[in-house]
Amino acid sequence: MSLTDELQRIFDADRALRKAESVLLRKKGSEELISLLERETDHALRMEDRKEGTMRLERLADLCAQVPGPRMTDALIAILNDGEPRVRVAAGEALRDLGYERYAEVARGIERALDRNESGLAMSELPWVLAEIAEPSALSLVRRFLDHPSSDVVAAAIEALAQLRDPEAVADIERFVADSRIVTIEDFEDETKTTLGELAKDALEILGYAPSGN
Repeated sequence: MSLTDELQRIFDADRALRKAESVLLRKKGSEELISLLERETDHALRMEDRKEGTMRLERLADLCAQVPGPRMTDALIAILNDGEPRVRVAAGEALRDLGYERYAEVARGIERALDRNESGLAMSELPWVLAEIAEPSALSLVRRFLDHPSSDVVAAAIEALAQLRDPEAVADIERFVADSRIVTIEDFEDETKTTLGELAKDALEILGYAPSGN
């Protein structure tokens, strides 16, 4: 088969994908579709074939974001818990884009995760989602992550507060300047170790404040 033929196959597959998605989403408000996406999300998260699971979860993140309702927001947060970085990127971007359009749905979904005392990888990602959406009410919701038992979740919340650049966050961040818990900070493909205290000081510097007593 020639390269021209192979390229045509890609075009045909892309066209078929768009058509199938359009047909599927005609019932976007139906219980049948919502239940289907929930089941398939749960199945993909449990698949032993992680290559197949990753492919499905990336597609499901896009589909769930197009279907309104709290159950689909919960499904996106479940996908955000996956161990594959590509999957978390897809779910995080889907939640961010959903938040631009229907922020209340995303905020309530995050509140439910906090109320359930979730402890998965998603809890370190959600503060960043809120910071990127940057709604005025995001500050109060990010603050809730500061009380999470995981130091890595607290670290994500501190960094998200710094990104929001809201002076009202100074007091929230200041209470961690003496915290010696070790956390891992990911920067693209690099990982560095630091303390919550050092992270808090850096965040205060970004906000233009020095820790109390300095």
